[in-house]
Amino acid sequence: MNTASTQLAAASGLMSLVLFLVAVALLALLAGGFWMTSRVKYREPPRPRPEEQPKMPPGGPVHEVRENRDSAEVPQIPKGERPLTPYELSNMDTKTSESQDRPRWSRGSSGSFGGGGLGAH
Repeated sequence: MNTASTQLAAASGLMSLVLFLVAVALLALLAGGFWMTSRVKYREPPRPRPEEQPKMPPGGPVHEVRENRDSAEVPQIPKGERPLTPYELSNMDTKTSESQDRPRWSRGSSGSFGGGGLGAH
């Protein structure tokens, strides 16, 4: 063997060792991930048993209620007073509207801004 072939063999042996160490490090990282996941799962509360599952209400399934709602009026500020800030406004409740007819858009209108229709003319 000459010197050049010895140097090539030594370099590839070192490269093989580095690749082997990288593979071992990756396997150790994966094993650590599985171990950590099992520890987290062990600390979680147990799954609910069948008797702990939610039950249907006695009156049967609850259905959707469709109704028109009116919003509460924003309080009017007397002239010369300072305006209200958002945190001074209460929870703006709604109430059932007197008219339960569904609002309809005018004919030929898309019903929304920028919807492409000609609008109400």
